[in-house]
Amino acid sequence: MPVSQEISFRRFENGQWQSVIGYVVSESLVRLHVNGRELVSLMCTPHELEALALGFLRSEGMIRGLNDIRMMKVCPSGTCVEIWLADANFEPPTRRINTSGCGGGVTFTELTAGIEPLTSDLQVTPHQLSRLLMALQFGQRTRGIHTAALAEGETLLMVVEDVGRHNAIDKLWGRCLQEGLATKDRILLSTGRLSSEMLNKAARMRAPVVVSRTSPTTLSLALAAAWNITLVGYVRRDSLNVYTGGERVVEDEEALTHANS
Repeated sequence: MPVSQEISFRRFENGQWQSVIGYVVSESLVRLHVNGRELVSLMCTPHELEALALGFLRSEGMIRGLNDIRMMKVCPSGTCVEIWLADANFEPPTRRINTSGCGGGVTFTELTAGIEPLTSDLQVTPHQLSRLLMALQFGQRTRGIHTAALAEGETLLMVVEDVGRHNAIDKLWGRCLQEGLATKDRILLSTGRLSSEMLNKAARMRAPVVVSRTSPTTLSLALAAAWNITLVGYVRRDSLNVYTGGERVVEDEEALTHANS
């Protein structure tokens, strides 16, 4: 299914009605089955579902990589993903945590379980982050959708879209697994609010710099400080907020060149 669907609607503007053809983001319920049993149902954009399933399992610590997958397929209707693990004795967790993610996010992991603080020499500049996020937004193919990306330097290495901001991060990690792209020591960008489950995913990806066009939450700030993650929000063309890990954000390009020389 495409990321968006064409629709017709009426628009009122400047005192007049007109008929318009436009696009709205696709959204549906997709079930993830593992070893023949339903693990979770996700409200998502039904596009790149294999990547979404892989990223969700990886961010939940249920797999370490593609070698843990014996078989995976999307059912013909596009409403479920069937995954069979190499571990035939896999027992899914029973305790679910409903998150603040749009669409009713869910995680099976304790937010602070098994995550060590990140150590990284990565440094960035305000203008670099602004350019990256502007490129991310200008490249959006669909309105009303969240976008996530992995970046290095001035380059967006991987970009994905989904109606859910947490799904977008999972899809991003799933695509990286599929294409053998490392997430460690890269910049993670999101168009969505940076809440605790978003920081949890970033920490497990070992991404030391997390950037958003909008705000963090109090719990995400506490987690970012505990995990030594640089958290940057409200990024605009000429401004941004650095909430934690400010030592990684250097003043200008000359300072960055000097720091890395």
